[in-house]
Amino acid sequence: MIWLYHTVLYEPLYNLLIFLYNHVPGNDMGLAIIGLTIIIKLILLPLSWQSLKSQKALQDLQPKMAEIKKKYKDQKEKLAQETMKLYKDNKVNPLSSCFPLLIQFPFLIAVYQVFRTGLKGEHFDILYNFVQVPASIDPFFLGMIDLAVPSIGLAVLAGIGQYVQTKMLMAKKAPTAAKKGAKDENMLAEMNKSMMYFMPLITIVIGSTLPAGLTLYWLLTTVLTILQQKILFKNSTVKTNPEGVVDTVAEVIEESKDQPKLN
Repeated sequence: MIWLYHTVLYEPLYNLLIFLYNHVPGNDMGLAIIGLTIIIKLILLPLSWQSLKSQKALQDLQPKMAEIKKKYKDQKEKLAQETMKLYKDNKVNPLSSCFPLLIQFPFLIAVYQVFRTGLKGEHFDILYNFVQVPASIDPFFLGMIDLAVPSIGLAVLAGIGQYVQTKMLMAKKAPTAAKKGAKDENMLAEMNKSMMYFMPLITIVIGSTLPAGLTLYWLLTTVLTILQQKILFKNSTVKTNPEGVVDTVAEVIEESKDQPKLN
């Protein structure tokens, strides 16, 4: 299994990093990492796109989920049946957003190991024949940031990116049932709000302990994911209230029923 990991992931990524380093202007490791990040993102694009679509689909179903929870709050078996029926009718698998992320996890481990050795100029013995062995490795990005050591600045930027990404995926407005006093929905909303701040904080803490090269990769991956989300959400039908809060179509319809009719 370890042999397969090294052959399929670690060695190709390491060779690609050194290949890019040899060919980018000024042999800038930061530019090589940017190129590597874009290539990895393109390779994983189908998986990440499917994951985002699944997360968006689950988010759009939250108003209907709230109605089901309110209607069958004292009937656990019926609640489970209606929930599964809702998923089936809308062709949504609640676990489908997790599998693509799990598949991407080995890439993150491989990238971490590649940066740990590549930035120090180690393991040149595993380079392919067509990849030139560099005389030395300059770990600086634009001559200013040492990518071989932690960078607080990049960690903070990665945390900000994580905040933006998380906020885009959060339900922007509490479901109708929650507005009518469902305590469990209010509690869920508070938990989601806490996660929106907790995850960026964790990103900053972890990022400040990792080599800046990996933090740069993390930051760029987050930015590219944000762009994906913008493209995905751009095709969604939404309504924005005067406070800048985005409502789902289902919420807009539900609210329109409660408005007094004009004669």
